[in-house]
Amino acid sequence: MRVDFYQLTRDPVEKVVPALARKTLQAGQRMLIVGADQEQRRIIAEELWKEGPAHFLANGEAAEPHAARQPILLSDSCEPLNEARFLLLADGVWREEASAFARTFLMFGPDQTEAARGLWRDLKARAASDGTVEFGAFRQNEDGGWNPL
Repeated sequence: MRVDFYQLTRDPVEKVVPALARKTLQAGQRMLIVGADQEQRRIIAEELWKEGPAHFLANGEAAEPHAARQPILLSDSCEPLNEARFLLLADGVWREEASAFARTFLMFGPDQTEAARGLWRDLKARAASDGTVEFGAFRQNEDGGWNPL
């Protein structure tokens, strides 16, 4: 399992998700995007569709028909109805079910930094005992790119 921490300092999560979703699809994987707030998921879905035909980031909600066929699925739970192996936690909240995915992207804002640090320490301790977790940590820069933490 790999967990990548993304600290959002410039753009809201809905502006960042399309790039990660596109890279996921290019890697031949499916993505599950989880967030408790339905309005946040709706905005993320709109941003994914705005990518247009050149990138065509097709997506749908887990509660809608044909959820299993969606390459990018949005949900309030970590149940991968689309058989996704990549998980993006859009609301910055860790869920233990994330441990079942090959890769998890944890998006968090400045107000969630302390919780993310605590999670990092907990996962590091878990990795020290069983060696099953790899990590990455990135902070958004002024240009919208990412710098390693």
